[in-house]
Amino acid sequence: MKVIIAEKPSVAIEIARIAGVTKKQVGYLEGNGYVVTWALGHLIGLAMPEEYGYGNFQKENLPILPAEFILTPRSIKAGKSYQFDKRALQQLEVIETLFNRCSHITVATDAGREGELIFRYIYNYLGCKKPFSRLWISSLTDKAIREGLNNLKDGHDYDNLYRAAKARSESDWMVGINATQAITVNAGYGLHSLGRVQTPTLGMVCKRFLENKEFVSKPYWVVEVELIKNGLAIKARVPTKFEEVEKAKQVLQVSTNSGQLNVAVVETKQRTEKPPLLYDLTTLQKDAYSKLGFPAVQTLSIAQKLYEDKLITYPRAGSRFIPEDIFEEIPLLITTLHQHPVFGDYAKNLNTLNNQCVNNGKVTDHHALLITGNAAEKLKKEEQAIYDMIAGRILETFSPNCQKEITQVSFNCNGIELKANGTVITTKGWRAVLNIGEENEMALPNFSEGEQLPVTRAEILKKHTKPKPLLTEATLLSAMESAGKELGNEDYRKSLSATGIGTPATRAAVIETLFAREYIKRQGKSLVPTEKGLAVYAVVKDMKIADVEMTGNWEYDLKRIEQGAIDAGTFLRGIRQYTTQITEELLQSKMRIEINDTPGVVCPKCKKGKVFFYSKVAQCDKTDCDLVIYRHVCGRILTDRQISRLLLNGKTAEIKGFRSRKGNVFNAVLVLDKDFKTGFEFVPDKKSFNSRSDTCK
Repeated sequence: MKVIIAEKPSVAIEIARIAGVTKKQVGYLEGNGYVVTWALGHLIGLAMPEEYGYGNFQKENLPILPAEFILTPRSIKAGKSYQFDKRALQQLEVIETLFNRCSHITVATDAGREGELIFRYIYNYLGCKKPFSRLWISSLTDKAIREGLNNLKDGHDYDNLYRAAKARSESDWMVGINATQAITVNAGYGLHSLGRVQTPTLGMVCKRFLENKEFVSKPYWVVEVELIKNGLAIKARVPTKFEEVEKAKQVLQVSTNSGQLNVAVVETKQRTEKPPLLYDLTTLQKDAYSKLGFPAVQTLSIAQKLYEDKLITYPRAGSRFIPEDIFEEIPLLITTLHQHPVFGDYAKNLNTLNNQCVNNGKVTDHHALLITGNAAEKLKKEEQAIYDMIAGRILETFSPNCQKEITQVSFNCNGIELKANGTVITTKGWRAVLNIGEENEMALPNFSEGEQLPVTRAEILKKHTKPKPLLTEATLLSAMESAGKELGNEDYRKSLSATGIGTPATRAAVIETLFAREYIKRQGKSLVPTEKGLAVYAVVKDMKIADVEMTGNWEYDLKRIEQGAIDAGTFLRGIRQYTTQITEELLQSKMRIEINDTPGVVCPKCKKGKVFFYSKVAQCDKTDCDLVIYRHVCGRILTDRQISRLLLNGKTAEIKGFRSRKGNVFNAVLVLDKDFKTGFEFVPDKKSFNSRSDTCK
């Protein structure tokens, strides 16, 4: 018997169908000489410090640098401790039984570093010695799966990929665990987490905020004149920005005295605008925030639901390209949109497809986001909006180029040059899908060189220099995606050029963690740091952990491990030295912070202990008191301030955006009942939730 192990049940089902495996069992499918099972993502991970004998956060334990890392099944928080995830244990037991029964294993986890790690951690944890091959595919089309199964690779061809993945996992553990414990010990209360991605992301928000706050605006002046041609008022400006108003007045006086403009040069150029590439998760999140106001975590949640309903492809995509075999299926997908109420007519007339997004070499673990051939019916408003964004982008991407005519007219006024610009869309191309662009275009009338026109108005406009705007969720996602492009080290810059910091699947969670830690907050649509966030930034801003160069360095070295150019052990020894250094720096640093909340809230249950705030819970520090407040409630992550209010007042203010088991979004007040358990209270006369029985409890 041969076992095929996929990363997720949905992928396993597709592979099983192609392999002719049809008999359903608990945790696997069987038939045709195969058994196909799945891993449920990261079933096995690195054990927490407690399993090495390091309980609580103790200064004398730091740095924690295990000689050998312990692998352990996935755990979840239960009260003041962790317990194994029962679902994970059940699936792990299934996998172990199948591995023991089989003669050979085919690895069908995602084709990438993390997919390799998922399998190897399971394989090593179970002590398995069975031979294994690798299914290495970039898409889940029938053709790709069949070709992959017929051309399996030797599993050990990917040993270096596993070594790089293992080095990444252990490095993130050492830096994240030790830096978080060190700064928390230093602060003396609560939880102040740090991490390789989280900390430079906080640095981006803080740095932009401080630059904006400290920016000193300076005035400047521009000279603008108006002329009339064919009944149209045309504005022309002197290109120079004058820092002194007197110089602007002198130029204005010349224009006024002359009273006319001579057409010096008329230049007309044709410009081709290629369609935008397909969405990956990050660009979808950016556009959904800009156009719909959806936070990144909400967009991911909706996209995941659409994926589970088989309406879109895998949402945690990091590529904006598709392979050639997927391109062959695009005409059928476009046919799916023929009945779409908005895009139907356009889809019916799109025959010749633009292939600019087809590039096998630029497809990473997952290709760009696409719809499937299934009909999208009875979607909720938010789901329909995200589906339509993906569908519309597909039509744009495969449409013809947009053609524009750009005209620039240079005028002469007694030796002073002025310019006017105009744009006309001559062929809409991809812009016709959403009818965007024309409202921002302005056509100029025909001008002839040597033509003279009277000045109808001339004036000086006072302007002011502006700082770079505060980051929004959309621009922060862009900053994370493009992080490292300004690095001086070319090798590090190249390492980050295609990835940035974080991954499409984790960036939203990183931003939500910054909110949950109360490091950042929203100010309208802008993101600004809190006093707590600024205090943490003040401590770490000059340390490597806050610098994207460290991530660039890591990615460069990890890529070399994949290539077999350097030894993973050498890399990890360097990380151990760095971890020791950063831990000592954090323990010795001075942390100054002023916040309105009491660091340790008196426990409302036992009246003796204090409640302290951790990454997933807030809990009483008395061992005989079982008060626990979970941060994750129905899709929301409670902030320290919300938990403080719940403990002090017995209830929070109304919190928006909870999500029930059935996917319904509702608003509610969190309350503590007589047993000090959390529950919901709904604001009277507000239609925030239609079915109160449909909660996530």
